[in-house]
Amino acid sequence: MEQDASSDVMPPEKRKKRFRPPRSLLSLGRYTLMRGFALIVVVAVGVYLTVMIANMGGYVDEIRKGEIRERVGMEVRANRDLLRKPASVINKYIEERVAIEERRLGLDKPFLARSFAYLGNALSLDLGRAERMTSDSGSSEVRLIILERLPNSLALFGSASVLVFLLAVFMALFLSRRYGSFLDRAIIALAPLSAAPPWFYGIFLILIFAGIFGILPYGGMLDAPPPATTLGYVLSVLKHMVLPILAWLISGVFIAIYTWRTFFLIHSSEDYVELAKAKGLGSRMLERRYILRPALPTVVTNFALMMIAAWQGAIITETIFSWPGLGRMYYNAIGQFDTPVIIGLTVIYAYLLALTVFSLDIVYALIDPRVKLGAEGSQ
Repeated sequence: MEQDASSDVMPPEKRKKRFRPPRSLLSLGRYTLMRGFALIVVVAVGVYLTVMIANMGGYVDEIRKGEIRERVGMEVRANRDLLRKPASVINKYIEERVAIEERRLGLDKPFLARSFAYLGNALSLDLGRAERMTSDSGSSEVRLIILERLPNSLALFGSASVLVFLLAVFMALFLSRRYGSFLDRAIIALAPLSAAPPWFYGIFLILIFAGIFGILPYGGMLDAPPPATTLGYVLSVLKHMVLPILAWLISGVFIAIYTWRTFFLIHSSEDYVELAKAKGLGSRMLERRYILRPALPTVVTNFALMMIAAWQGAIITETIFSWPGLGRMYYNAIGQFDTPVIIGLTVIYAYLLALTVFSLDIVYALIDPRVKLGAEGSQ
């Protein structure tokens, strides 16, 4: 008993210390693992649904089998020596050739079993080879086909998205200080223009500036023949980007300004903003500290998702302007039933979207002290 009592009163510095990680660190680690696992599951489900849809639940296999049989039949009709043989020999030859081709492409196995193999390859970014499409260099690797078109889409729609975002945010801040002015009412009146997609305005812009006035090209990315100098090449690309970016601006900027302006007006009516005004803070300081800073999570989210959406391009807009980007490639892949290209584009977009959502959770906690991660946020 005396030993027990003496051990209880032992000085803290003599006791054996055990390292215990901070509770916040454990909460962050547990939250990160759970969040990452949930996003992986969501990506896997989305990619598998894409595999099923792109293959039409297996119906594309029947189309490919029909194409194989037709191709073998054409080879037989072109072989005069084979046509002289009995019909039974010809039919046996056709069936053997068809079976070989189906076995080579894996069509002899059930689609359900192959769909999980497609899923595993997609999740491991083993995109494989396209069935019909090729890159400009002649390669059929899906990775090279995508990388060849990616810079074109990012140059056009990345620039357009950044321009729309910056113009919308700064104009919204400007209008929130001039609520009810003529410019404010004009923006509200123009907001319904965003109901039409960019390609709708693109048709009229092509008709006016290319067809009537002839000052801008109808479409494409470069003049024909392409300029020989670097400066001429850049100027040619910029000239071809004017109409698509203008169509994107008309379709998206007015509703974005109206949305952000309403959002900033809501924040500017908070009690802490009124208190800051009573203390005599200037309008610039109010915007930076009391309006724009609390709105940063929403602003960052909008910008990040806008840039991710720009990665896929725009199918109809690129087709209207003959822009050689990912959107137009997506359209061609759908029309040609090129499943590997469709799945490749979708899986990369899914990974980028999942990483963006995962990163945004951490960014929220860094830019807004009110946001906490893990179990702390639920307490």
